[in-house]
Amino acid sequence: MARPISLLFVAVAALAPFAALAEHPDEALARDNRIAALERQVQTLTEELGKLRTETAVPAEQPLASEHGLGPAASKIYGAGRGVSIGGYGELIYANPIADSGGALAQADALRLVTYLGYKFSDKIVFNSEIEFEHALTGTSTASSGSGEVAVEFASIDFNWKPALNFRTGLVLMPVGFVNEVHEPPYFYGVFRPETETRLLPATWRELGVGAFGNLGETLEYRAYVVTGFNARGFGADGFRSGRQRGNRAIAEDAAFVARLDWSPDLAPGLDVGGSFYYGGVDQEQAGLPDSRVWIAEAHAQYRAGGFHSRALFAYTDLSRAGTLSTALGKAPGAGIASNMLGGYLELAYDIWPSLFGESTERALEPFARIEFIDTQHDVPSGFSANENLDYWVFSSGLSYFPHPNVVLKAEYRNQHAEFGPRPDQIALGLGFAY
Repeated sequence: MARPISLLFVAVAALAPFAALAEHPDEALARDNRIAALERQVQTLTEELGKLRTETAVPAEQPLASEHGLGPAASKIYGAGRGVSIGGYGELIYANPIADSGGALAQADALRLVTYLGYKFSDKIVFNSEIEFEHALTGTSTASSGSGEVAVEFASIDFNWKPALNFRTGLVLMPVGFVNEVHEPPYFYGVFRPETETRLLPATWRELGVGAFGNLGETLEYRAYVVTGFNARGFGADGFRSGRQRGNRAIAEDAAFVARLDWSPDLAPGLDVGGSFYYGGVDQEQAGLPDSRVWIAEAHAQYRAGGFHSRALFAYTDLSRAGTLSTALGKAPGAGIASNMLGGYLELAYDIWPSLFGESTERALEPFARIEFIDTQHDVPSGFSANENLDYWVFSSGLSYFPHPNVVLKAEYRNQHAEFGPRPDQIALGLGFAY
């Protein structure tokens, strides 16, 4: 009997743990539930960590929309959370003079690569900037051309108070025309910017200053700044473009005032009407230059309905003591600075993609046409003769294809007619993008 009894004890000892489990099924179930809950928590944390890493490296895409007068990509900081925001745009072009070229050669250019860098300290304090690289390289040249440049296009801090009144200071873009503030290539037609917004409203035009901006109700938007003025030593028969000081150790003896107002009436959805005005001294108290002042006024309107888009702009300038200034600057009789300049254009475009290929939320195919007149020698002072080659028409037509709303492939033909002398016609191709 001893041996069977010993075997029974061994069997009971081996089965004891299972007997314990059998005796406590609730504890076993609770343990299994805890393990399952921990596994779910680990899985959730793993997924959240992976998402965080992805969003840090590649932030979630935000719809681009213009705010406070800046371009859509430049406005990304306003929709971002606290901290850093990065955007940008680029332009690559090919241009081939085909008539009246004067021997000019076809040229391909990495025209611009731009980074927008912003930082939101809080909802009330926002820094924004644009850093531009032009022509692919700096500090050296090639057998084809000189070096490009790196430039700060704007760098400012907004102090947001209320919708009707906010403040901005730094290197600010002049709030004039369509292109000076919104100059990202997907948002204007043609490979090149309109001549009026290059000569009379010299994009990209920025100066150091301080001012206010905001919305007056639902339909009115304004911006107004006091800024450093032009330096007249850069003025020429072709306009004021080289007189921009651009924040580069700007002479600040003469200030200027610039203001803009835009109206989007409720009764006409898609219509925007506005204008801007600039006034300031240009001699900057420099020895030998007369006390001279300039004002620039422009009116603009645009209308968008469905696939149809139209723009119209007219600009006019007045320079006091233009003859005395031209003499002081040693201008030749046929190269005087005009007392008055004027220019304007009408532009039409239509998206034909839905008609050809059906509705699309992403793609667009937009033929456009623009007729433009510019005269930077409209009224020259006594003792100087007008350069009638600077009194000309530009007829532009082309096509913009958008495989994505922020990516555009462009083709443009420019036909130019001057009052006197040849001006080159041109075929141009472009690639532009914003992000």
